[in-house]
Amino acid sequence: MTKLKAENAKYALTYELTFDGGSRGNPGPAYGSYRIKLAGSRARKPVRLKLGRGTNNEAEYRTLIQAFEDLLDELERKGLDPSFVQLRVYGDSQLVIRQLQGQWKAKDERMRALRDRVLQLVQSFGSVEYQHQARWHSVAALGH
Repeated sequence: MTKLKAENAKYALTYELTFDGGSRGNPGPAYGSYRIKLAGSRARKPVRLKLGRGTNNEAEYRTLIQAFEDLLDELERKGLDPSFVQLRVYGDSQLVIRQLQGQWKAKDERMRALRDRVLQLVQSFGSVEYQHQARWHSVAALGH
């Protein structure tokens, strides 16, 4: 498998990832959706997830974890090195975004475990930026 070489650029590829998760009841049946977009190309259809039972915050994290795992799998299938990827992550969950930025603590053990899994996955990428966005941006991007 060949690896992508970054020539004259720190990052060869830039991806944008928009995610959202929730539950009907808190906790209740959990769901999520995400969309991955290569910068400069058309947006893909959102991926919809059924996540079993959980809280809104757990659904947000579990959706983001699935999105990262799917993107890493895709890059591997294409023979691309994730360390040359700049990833911009957009979500409307202040809790998730602020915890991942290190601005807020994850006090709950379950939230810490989910946060730590995300932080483990992002180590594969060259750069990851988190951006909180208004709910309407997520709705527009994901179609719900």
